This record gives sequence, structure tokens and C-alpha cells, in this order.
Amino acid sequence: MFKKLDILDEKDPHLRKISIDAKLPLTDEYKKIIDQIIKELTYSQIEEYAEKYDLRPGMGLAFPQLGKNERIIVIVYEYEKGKFENYVFINPKITSYSDEMIATEAGEGCLSVNRDVEGHVKRHARVTVEGYDVDGNKIRVRAREELAIAFQHEIDHLNGILFYDRIDKNKPFFSEDEIRLI
Repeated sequence: MFKKLDILDEKDPHLRKISIDAKLPLTDEYKKIIDQIIKELTYSQIEEYAEKYDLRPGMGLAFPQLGKNERIIVIVYEYEKGKFENYVFINPKITSYSDEMIATEAGEGCLSVNRDVEGHVKRHARVTVEGYDVDGNKIRVRAREELAIAFQHEIDHLNGILFYDRIDKNKPFFSEDEIRLI
């Protein structure tokens, strides 16, 4: 039995709050929520399930999007057609990043933003993220390109920032000469 998550809309004030550190070890309730997030994000990236359950495609979700202002993010990254890698980070911190900046050519989207927002979001091409897994073990990942963008996007949620806050109002789009578009 699949039950869709109740993802908050961008107008909800929870999305503008700075989240507090999550307590470790996580409760069974939080572990169940994480499992549910992984299932929904995975299904949302598989066309057959996305249509069946009316899911918008998404690769990441932060706890504030569920009304829980604690520093927990989940990313389900399709690294090859039909093959997914799950990243669950408790209290994540970006500990290093590249000077090189990139943006997704089509712009970013968000499961809490139910409208098209035009513009490029400048992000670091590579980031190192440290945090804890669900059992409280220290973890670290070096992410690049699309995955690096996802980590930065989800960590922004923990700080009350939505992706469109990072679009330059005076120059919403960049050319390939100005930034590498992926």
C-alpha cells in the first residue's frame, strides 16, 4: 500500500524557518518517514509509478517540507536508468566546495513549488557533505554535478531558503560563456 506524502506548499511558514539539529539516534517514527520518502522519490522517477500515483518527479526532500523543522535530508539519485542510490543525511554540513559554478540548463524545481520558475540557480559544481546516518554514524560524501546541486538545494531547505531565492532578479539567465550549464 502506497500513501503519498503530504508535502507543504511554498507559502507554508515552516519552509522559511531555520531547522534545528535532529536528535540521534533517530526514532522509529522518523526512520519510517525516511523509508516513505525514499519510496516516493524513487517512484516519482519511474514513469509507470509516477503516472499511477500522480507524482511529480523529484530527487530530494528535506524534513521541513513535511512540516518538521529538523536537519534531515533525503536524496534518491538515479545514477543509471533504473538504478538508484539513496542518501540520507542527518545534520548535514557542506565542509568544502569547488570554485567552479554550474547551473541546470532547464532551471531547478521543487516539490514544494507547484509552479514553473524561470532562471538559473548558480551552484558549486562539487561539494563535500558531512553528517550522520540514521544510526548516528558519521558519514561523508563528495558529490558532483547533478548530485551536488541536489545536496545544496536540500540543505538550503534546512536554512529556510527556496531555490528561487538564489535566482538573480537582474540577470536570471546565464550563457555557456558565463557559467557551465548542465
